[in-house]
Amino acid sequence: MDRDTTATLDDRDRTAPAPDTPIVRRTLHDELLERLRQMIIHGDLEPGDKVPEKDLCDRFGVSRTPLREALKVLASEGLVTLTPNRGAMVSEVTLADLEEAFPVMGALEALSGEMACAHITDAEIAEIRSLHQAMVEHHERGDLSAYFRLNQQIHEALLDAARNQTLATAYRGLAGRIRRARYIANISADRWAEAVAEHEQILEALEARDGAALARILKRHLANTLETVKEGLAAGQAASSAG
Repeated sequence: MDRDTTATLDDRDRTAPAPDTPIVRRTLHDELLERLRQMIIHGDLEPGDKVPEKDLCDRFGVSRTPLREALKVLASEGLVTLTPNRGAMVSEVTLADLEEAFPVMGALEALSGEMACAHITDAEIAEIRSLHQAMVEHHERGDLSAYFRLNQQIHEALLDAARNQTLATAYRGLAGRIRRARYIANISADRWAEAVAEHEQILEALEARDGAALARILKRHLANTLETVKEGLAAGQAASSAG
């Protein structure tokens, strides 16, 4: 078998894969894309870094063709910048970009919540409730990484319940930038507790299948997240200037 082909994934795994484990289950493109996306979101490849194509090809055992195809997708998501004859560079996180992306994502989140209430099944609500309870437990233990992972699964589950592929495509085109911004911002204990309370409201509106209320809560939730991210960026810039 050509090394650039592999079997498809039976079950979608939304957790971040270990960076050096063999790529064996998804299509190569999907798995490689997710590995690179996670490296950027989690800071293994930092803003302003040149993407080391040869090193990554050696690391994952792939040729440059699938790697460059994955980089084109990441460029469309705003995570990397492609420059002719210079390759790919990890995009900087700027306030202007966030202020442009977050309101759009807020509208998409609101729409996904409204549509989810119209289509979601009892079993799907039960699964989201279970994810929520596990997320709260991680908050109580102070495990921010696990909290974020479950938080993302909840939002993805709402998106899946909306039953709209066009919405899902638009949403996922922005999701990487939002997740990266959220990951790099230091969240205060007060804001973390506030976010958990907002998720309680999300669950209540979902269980009531109140689409209008859920849309408002999701939009406000993301707007509050933006303010947290902006504060984190400002603090980081101040620290860099002081240094």
